[in-house]
Amino acid sequence: MSYSEPEIGGDALLAELFMPGGADDPIPTYEKVLAQCPVSRTVAADGRPSVAIADYADVMWAFRHPEVFSSGGDALSMGQEQLLIPLQVDPPMHTRYRRLLNPWFLPRNLAPMEPDVRKLVNEIIDGFAPDGECDFHEDFATPLPSTIFLRLLGLPLSDLPQFLQWRDDTIRPDVEPGDFEGATRLREAAGKSVNAYFETAIAERRANPRDDLMSEIVHSRIDGEALTDTELLGIFHLMLLGGLDTVTATLDCMIAYLATHPEHRARIIDDPSILPDAIEEMLRQQTPVMLTPRVVAEEHEMGGVTLLPGDPVMLVIGAANVDEAQFDDPETVDFDRAANKHLAFGGGHHLCLGAHLARLELRVALEEIHRRIPDYAIAPGTELHYSGGIRQADNFPIVFTASPVAAQRVR
Repeated sequence: MSYSEPEIGGDALLAELFMPGGADDPIPTYEKVLAQCPVSRTVAADGRPSVAIADYADVMWAFRHPEVFSSGGDALSMGQEQLLIPLQVDPPMHTRYRRLLNPWFLPRNLAPMEPDVRKLVNEIIDGFAPDGECDFHEDFATPLPSTIFLRLLGLPLSDLPQFLQWRDDTIRPDVEPGDFEGATRLREAAGKSVNAYFETAIAERRANPRDDLMSEIVHSRIDGEALTDTELLGIFHLMLLGGLDTVTATLDCMIAYLATHPEHRARIIDDPSILPDAIEEMLRQQTPVMLTPRVVAEEHEMGGVTLLPGDPVMLVIGAANVDEAQFDDPETVDFDRAANKHLAFGGGHHLCLGAHLARLELRVALEEIHRRIPDYAIAPGTELHYSGGIRQADNFPIVFTASPVAAQRVR
């Protein structure tokens, strides 16, 4: 057996992404990982191993081979008391869950939502357009996907502040750096609260179905069998985390990029039809979800490194998306890039369930933002900083030319 023990291991380099400012511009760190240790396995002083995989080809291989790189419960703990479904389930059971859930998230079934999404986007912009300023993260990037999520499941909008607190306690707990025990306590407390909330909601819909996605899922069947409460809790807990966080982070990344690259913004303003390609390219180069965990299920050699069963793995999606072996001039944002097979939504069996909904939300949001407040700029004196793991801005004031609501709403 051979083991990779580079002078600076992949885990040490990846730690830079979680240091203050590390996620603000992660590409230099990605480049170091790709150059020094695209595949690494290091062992800490306490004997715990750590694996990082960064190059595009190997990350894609890992996505496509869950029998080797498992997404099972050992891969990730977010304080939940059950598996997050379908994220933490491998085939063949994963296939059964995806077969059940996929139809609700296909483009043809999401298309009827577009008028309502556009109406919501404009209502949100109405709230700050006359002011000539807003906190983009708080006033737009957070309420848009969160409101869509709550409406889709049929949950009251008044519960949003509590959902956002559970989200933050789970994904970016407010503890001192290195306080892993404190972070675990917050995550576990949030997990218990989320379960208690959804246990009540599930029971209500079992007894009195409504015209919402939650009721449809609660009353659905796999191979003729109803889903258990444990399965339903896993599904809805994952939907909460995905629905309330990733699109928010993506909007933060995209608007910040466009605010500082006026030549790209001008192209969108002049020709909004380029947005689908522009969104894919910004997803690649900005990669809001920087990495995703796996656990080695069977011994495997990759890049000359022997990986052992039980080894925790980080697939560094952000690095794979700027791997020059896959993408020409990877640091450059090119809206005309051909064959943009980025991994921002994952890959293989675990390609993001909500990818098409995210694309719909992003496209409509960027269409309306560039129609109504096209001259937005980051407020003078602002230093944007992002959370590690999922690149969400912590404070994002923008300024723009104030405009009357009525005049701008006309299409």
